Amino acid sequence: MPYVLISTQIRLETGPTMVGDEYSDPALMSYLGARKTTMLGNNFSEYHVDDPPRMILDKLEKIGYRVISMTGVGQTLVWCLHKETILPDLGGHSL
Repeated sequence: MPYVLISTQIRLETGPTMVGDEYSDPALMSYLGARKTTMLGNNFSEYHVDDPPRMILDKLEKIGYRVISMTGVGQTLVWCLHKETILPDLGGHSL
């Protein structure tokens, strides 16, 4: 999974941080120390950590993720990160 979105509320920049959705890589979520939660009234799950976004960004950088964009949406801060993947050898064929 080469892309990850993390977000936090502006008033909660010290945490918690949302680090993934219900389809996120369980191994990556474990590495981040995330717990899967479902908010009352939602029909989907999210992964959260108590750490502030800066600590999560540091952890993701250590395993090869790079921030490719950051924005504010209303009262929410959102970062999009990407990790380069090695493409398999296609024997001279292109994608």
